Amino acid sequence: MLDTETIEAIADELVEAARNKVPIPLLTARHPGMTVEDSYAVQSLWRRRNEESGRRLAGRKIGLTSKAMQAATGITEPDYGIIFDDMILETGSVLQWDVYTHPRVEVELAFRLNRDLAGPGCTLFDVLAATEYVVPALEILDSRIEMEGRTIVDTISDNAAMGVMVVGGRPVRPDEIDLRWAGAMLYRNEGIEETGLAGGVLNNPASGVAWLANKISAHGDGLKAGELILAGSFTRPMWVYAGDSVFADYGPLGVVTCRFQ
Repeated sequence: MLDTETIEAIADELVEAARNKVPIPLLTARHPGMTVEDSYAVQSLWRRRNEESGRRLAGRKIGLTSKAMQAATGITEPDYGIIFDDMILETGSVLQWDVYTHPRVEVELAFRLNRDLAGPGCTLFDVLAATEYVVPALEILDSRIEMEGRTIVDTISDNAAMGVMVVGGRPVRPDEIDLRWAGAMLYRNEGIEETGLAGGVLNNPASGVAWLANKISAHGDGLKAGELILAGSFTRPMWVYAGDSVFADYGPLGVVTCRFQ
């Protein structure tokens, strides 16, 4: 495992990379023995640095929960990251494309919790009971680390590639629909690019939230009432460029849109 000084140096590099929009070299290339636990230690310190600067925790994201995303990245285990309050945008938002590095868009469902969730032993049914509503969301992926050759260690250290999320559509209680069959069609500039069902996320996106509660319990952490949890993408990431409009149609759950300029 990496020593404390190295973990601090990496976390500070990532804070600076987010500020100056220049990705840092691959961590695994520079630290071949770096482990998943090291990368979560980096992410935890990166979170603390941001909170010290005034950012507020508003939720969590889960990544790589579907076969579509695992096939797209070559990474076969889920990961998680932090969502700060300034990362949550409303549908119709206009985003500055050059603020992000290699931006990509994913189609997801987000869970708003109305009670705390903690592991170990958290189940899908615990998640459903603790959810106030589920709402459509787009995740905009960002990258503070070079893309080529990334591993799970690089991705976790990079806050699971979280940029921002765009929330919209129609919030529903989790008992109003079968979440597995919530679907979406993702368009870029009026052309359809991706389609998928939320059941692609561990058979039920609520299972992703349960996985997260159990995973972070090992670090003495838990999910809190009021947090918004992104459960993971059920389509492959879609590359976007300056001038692109994004439109995600969730059928009965409404639409989410954003535009890059």
